[in-house]
Amino acid sequence: CFSCLCSLQDWNLTWHTDVPELTQCFQNTVLAWLPCLYLWLCAPFYILYLHTHSSGYICMNHFNKAKTAVSFLLWIICWADVFYSFWERSRELFPAPVHFLTPTVLGITMLLSCLLVQYERMKGVQSSGVLLIFWLLALLCATVSFRSRVLLALNQPALVSVWRYTTFFIYYILLLVALVLSCLSDQLPLFSQAVKDTNPCPESGASFLSRITFWWISRMMVTGFKRPLVESDLWSLHPENRSHRVVPGLVQRWNRQRQKAKRLFMYSPKKAQQTEAKGASGADEAEILIVKGPQQSKEPSLLWALCLTFGPYFLISGLYKIIHDVLMFVGPLILRLLISFINSPDSPSWHGFFYTGLLFVCTCFQSLILQQYFHVCFVSGMRVRSAIIGAVYRKALVISNAARRSSTVGEIVNLMSVDAQRFMDLSAYINMIWSAPLQVVLALYFLWETLGPSVLAGVAVMLLMVPVNAFIAMKTKTYQVAQMKSKDGRIKLMNEMLNGIKVLKLYAWELAFQDKVSEIRQSELRVLKKAAYLGAMSTFTWICAPFLVALSTFAVYVLVDERNILDAQKAFVSLALFNILRFPLNMLPMVISSLVQASVSLKRLRTFLSHEELQEDSVDRSAVLGCEDLFSVCVTKRWFPVCVFSLNVQIPEGSLVAVVGLVGSGKSSLLSALLGEMDKIEGTASVKGSVAYVSQQAWIQNSTLKENIVFGQELNDPWYQQVVEACALRPDMEILPAGDDTEIGEKGVNLSGGQKQRVSLARAIYCDRSVYLLDDPLSAVDAHVGKHIFDKVIGPQGLLKDKTRVLVTHGLSYLPQADLILVMGEGQVTERGSYQQLLTTDGAFAEFLRTYASVDNNDSGKTQCHPPNMTERLSPPNMTKRLSPPNMTKRLSPPNMTERLERAKSGAGKLTEADKASTGQVKLSVFLTYAKAIGVPLTVVSVLLFFTHHLLSLFSNYWLSWWTDDPVVNGTQPDRLMRLGVYGSLGLFQGVAVFGYSLSMSIGGIMASRYLHQCMLHDVLRSPISFFERTPSGNLVNRFSKEIDTIDSVIPSILKMFTGSMFNVLSCCVVILTATPLVAIIIPFLGVLYFFVQRFYVASSRQLKRLESVSRSPIFTHFNETLLGASVIRAFREQKRFIGESDLRVDHNQEAYFPSIVANRWLAIRLEFVGNCIVSCAALFAVMARSSLSPGIMGLSITYALQLTASLNWLVRMSSDLETNIVAVERVREYIKETLLWCLEPRSPPDPWPSAGCIQIRNFGLRYRQDLDMAIHNVSISITGGEKVGIVGRTGAGKSSLTMGLFRIIEASEGQILIDGVDISQLGLHQLRSRITIIPQDPVLFSGSLRMNLDPFNSYSDEELWRALEFSHLKVFVTGLPDKLEHECSEGGENLSVGQRQLLCLARALLRKTKILVLDEATAAVDMETDHLIQSTIRSQFEECTVLTIAHRLNTIMDYTRVLVLDKGEMAEFDSPDKLVAQRGLFYNMAKDSGLL
Repeated sequence: CFSCLCSLQDWNLTWHTDVPELTQCFQNTVLAWLPCLYLWLCAPFYILYLHTHSSGYICMNHFNKAKTAVSFLLWIICWADVFYSFWERSRELFPAPVHFLTPTVLGITMLLSCLLVQYERMKGVQSSGVLLIFWLLALLCATVSFRSRVLLALNQPALVSVWRYTTFFIYYILLLVALVLSCLSDQLPLFSQAVKDTNPCPESGASFLSRITFWWISRMMVTGFKRPLVESDLWSLHPENRSHRVVPGLVQRWNRQRQKAKRLFMYSPKKAQQTEAKGASGADEAEILIVKGPQQSKEPSLLWALCLTFGPYFLISGLYKIIHDVLMFVGPLILRLLISFINSPDSPSWHGFFYTGLLFVCTCFQSLILQQYFHVCFVSGMRVRSAIIGAVYRKALVISNAARRSSTVGEIVNLMSVDAQRFMDLSAYINMIWSAPLQVVLALYFLWETLGPSVLAGVAVMLLMVPVNAFIAMKTKTYQVAQMKSKDGRIKLMNEMLNGIKVLKLYAWELAFQDKVSEIRQSELRVLKKAAYLGAMSTFTWICAPFLVALSTFAVYVLVDERNILDAQKAFVSLALFNILRFPLNMLPMVISSLVQASVSLKRLRTFLSHEELQEDSVDRSAVLGCEDLFSVCVTKRWFPVCVFSLNVQIPEGSLVAVVGLVGSGKSSLLSALLGEMDKIEGTASVKGSVAYVSQQAWIQNSTLKENIVFGQELNDPWYQQVVEACALRPDMEILPAGDDTEIGEKGVNLSGGQKQRVSLARAIYCDRSVYLLDDPLSAVDAHVGKHIFDKVIGPQGLLKDKTRVLVTHGLSYLPQADLILVMGEGQVTERGSYQQLLTTDGAFAEFLRTYASVDNNDSGKTQCHPPNMTERLSPPNMTKRLSPPNMTKRLSPPNMTERLERAKSGAGKLTEADKASTGQVKLSVFLTYAKAIGVPLTVVSVLLFFTHHLLSLFSNYWLSWWTDDPVVNGTQPDRLMRLGVYGSLGLFQGVAVFGYSLSMSIGGIMASRYLHQCMLHDVLRSPISFFERTPSGNLVNRFSKEIDTIDSVIPSILKMFTGSMFNVLSCCVVILTATPLVAIIIPFLGVLYFFVQRFYVASSRQLKRLESVSRSPIFTHFNETLLGASVIRAFREQKRFIGESDLRVDHNQEAYFPSIVANRWLAIRLEFVGNCIVSCAALFAVMARSSLSPGIMGLSITYALQLTASLNWLVRMSSDLETNIVAVERVREYIKETLLWCLEPRSPPDPWPSAGCIQIRNFGLRYRQDLDMAIHNVSISITGGEKVGIVGRTGAGKSSLTMGLFRIIEASEGQILIDGVDISQLGLHQLRSRITIIPQDPVLFSGSLRMNLDPFNSYSDEELWRALEFSHLKVFVTGLPDKLEHECSEGGENLSVGQRQLLCLARALLRKTKILVLDEATAAVDMETDHLIQSTIRSQFEECTVLTIAHRLNTIMDYTRVLVLDKGEMAEFDSPDKLVAQRGLFYNMAKDSGLL
């Protein structure tokens, strides 16, 4: 030995003694060198890590100077010892070599620590874990030497070296100071992200000790306990976790995978043509995400892309897991030592206390490691979710139209919510794939050590379980696919219903669609029920597997040789190992199930992300001299190709080109081709300069009117005011409650069709682009407003006069002013030329003009059009003054502006209600709602079965302890067979109880889910339209997807685990208290502490869950909005801004999720610490009472105590999870409410009603919301049966509002409407709406067959359907379709033109043929010829009906009986057209503006 005084180790001195002591040699070498060895091993890796991960630069300050000084002083102390040894040598005292070597090693190590402190400062490290562990190790090793030196000084003072003692005590004090300093954190580095954030996450600046114990979140927990947390309390995300960092990484690696695979895409144009040629209607939309055809080349691997992106960080969790798995087996080994300690009364008492202390230290270290493991896993899962949502969003913006049809909005929302969530959930348990087998192998090894070859019987049982679990996993995957298919279909249908809710209500179709959703839901629940049976079987095998392994092992052990005694040490060490074995065996099926779910999700995601994208080169956007050139383009759009053949057009720069043609002739397709929205087959399409696009159906965002117009550009107020004036939006702004700061609802629900179209046009003009593609923007506005917009915006003198304009139009009056007219027919340009050229040619266009010119003649040469002013339009003589400066000043006078600003500030312009988080505890009524939904009998049965199972489990373990205490007679236990038989029987009954409660809980969960979904669906569909205007569709989709998914699958399993944990804890407490009654002293104290920690945690956790749920809805709302306006976003090149907005919303959601996972870790660390205290106390009291305690009872007590930590931890986690997940029920309940009566039995209308169609409107008025002004007031008219009444007025005058009142979409604020003498307010809504018919302004179709869209209730025969199609001029078109009436309409009817959709709405009206028909601008989107056909159909087929027509084209109502003119919500005029013209009032001016006079 180096000291030459003693050996390195002496067991008599160290172990077999009442006063243990380590040898001096061991202390001077191993103990002194251990910390040095640790630091030198870590240093190279740590320096390399710091070199590659710089966080900035920390300036020199007192704190890091102090750390450096302490390390430097320690270096000096060590060298002082070396010099002292040399001095001794010079005095011929010859100290041992260790006195030279150890101070030298320590000195060099201290110098290294000093350098590390400075390097950390330069790299921005605020707190060092490496150095803290070094100082802790050094102090612990020095503490042993400290004790020895004190004892030596007391017992043998003559041997004391004063110098070495002095230097050692100084060294010890400095180590203590260094450790304390390492526990603290330095200041923020320069240029740190945390400096820029308003509310930075404290994790990055927390000390190492704070980070491993998660103390840094305590401030938020305290805040959450004092008051409910709000959004402003949430921290900013760490840059590493933000979408802009994680999404590009995955997208880049996925793109590399795609390029590497070089696969042939599913949706190539050639393939699409082949499919169409065969007459296929396309694959089933729900299946296409899961089932794919045979691939012709290698698939790109999304899994590999995910591994490359997130694998390196995730690997850290693997290291933690290995350490944790090894530490798991320390408990049973210490239990063996404790039982042997009790069995040997000669052992020194300190052995028992040493084992107890070792147990406490190991379990605490195990807890710290486990929570770090979970933290890494959950953060990885969070990043994966952000990346998947970001990748799906980015893909949705570039997906081609052909591929788009196979992935509906509902399906893509499911990819973002359910599938992304599955990956996040899997991340916490994926390591169990290798960890579970490792734990099983280690457990079997230690069992072999304990019971020998008998353990092979247990292995055989486990192997027999493998095929059972494999079968369950395979069946689960099948059910998973089926369930996801149903879920996709349900969400898709719900999404469509929410988008077209107004039409559903107008047609009274709610019941038909409710049945369709219920049918899909029923099939989903059938699959869930089958999965529940499998789950019960699976739970049975999980719970019974460890018991069967134990039973078979014990049976073989005692039956093989009667001299094999099952004593306490063998039985309870084995039982502890079996309990450890229970976890991996329980987890493996669950992980396999999660893997199966994730593999289904992976396949769905891979299929979606592999879809074909829009061709970037389909339109050449490089500069073309003098023209925009479009040449030989073929496009495939939607379900079947619409081709533009041999199109060769040159459009001179700055010209106005009009595109005209019949419905479905390819006008909109031409614009789509110019935008690059089509698949180009051959030829070139070139566009010079930037493009602005106005779609046929206006796309409006859920934001303020101003934000809709400005569209992300910088606000240029003079230009903005000019645009608003030109688009005639000024009077509308004055009507709106907060002017242009008024919030516009989703899809522009609180704007009329004309207002939406003008806002859409204003957006395009404001963006100031080179080329304007205008798809029939004037169809939804009145003739005089249309003329004003044409003159002020589109025409030769308009704001866009120097721009290139391609205008699709049905208005013949605008054609003379066009530079070039393209006449479309069947996808080709049939004629082209200027207006005069086409007349001279005398072709089909000239003939068409001669036919319809009389009804739409342009009088532009004679009539001067001015901006319509609602206040002055009543006095025609004042027309010359309309644009005079005084009037402008008056219109925007300061008091008026002030009033509007005040209204804006007061929230008058706010429409939608953001998803609000509830506060405080979840109310008892929420739990009662869920219990009521399950049913009381089933709840009672489940609890009784739980109780039975745990009672039997407790008794079986007590039986085992009695067995181990049986006396040994002649080397054997005489009652072993009886003991074994009873033990086996108890296990069998346990299995039956387990199967019973698992099945009853799962079935109960399904029943509750069915009830809650049905109630919510029932009440949402019966909610008034105002509810849908103020509730973003994302909120509703979130309820029907994520919250229902939670109620379906999460809550039942959490309830099961919560109840199981509660009974486990009670069992543990009973056993421990019975064995060691002294524990009763500390259990109440620890129980109170547990309760306080749980309440403290739940207050914050619950609110964080609510905030996370609330912030999830805007992701889906924004995504929905993006999908609807994808073509507009692409046209304006605004993809980057929308991607940024989506990323922000995802990050905002993760800001609430991240603290919730950290709060879980915070809770676990504290609970496990208290649990470890209970285990240690049970062991300590057992050691103290070893003389009076039998080994069997002591083994049972500690075995249960070892389980208690996990059970208590699990109980608190499950109770908090239950409270946070039951929030899903709370959020579903928000939309279960009292609704307006559907049918009023006592006051049912006579049948048939209405029989005459008489309408009386008396002093009628309505408002859209209580805080808004009247939209219509003081309207009184009487309409006799069979009358044809036209309703006209400026856009926003209240025309559509009147029809909304007639259908009670909006309830009357004053007055009444009588139909055939019956007050409609006294009828049920369904009774009213099913007896009158409307052809709405927006033609809405739903995905499904044409038959379903015409007749969802299946009330009419095929003959009646064909007759309706014939009268609506669609028979030829439908007959030409391969599937005729069964032809599948895509989502929103996208595979039909807008005009064709409008004709289908006419066919619906023809089928119903009620006595009252309302046309709400029904012919706005069709050409003049189709309009003429529709009008003739209405005149012939509805001759005896009362017809109310809201018209922009006045020629369609000039032959009507009477015309109602509305202005500012009031009746201005009401008489026959001839009389109104003679009065020279408002109607006269409108007719004159339309060129009819």
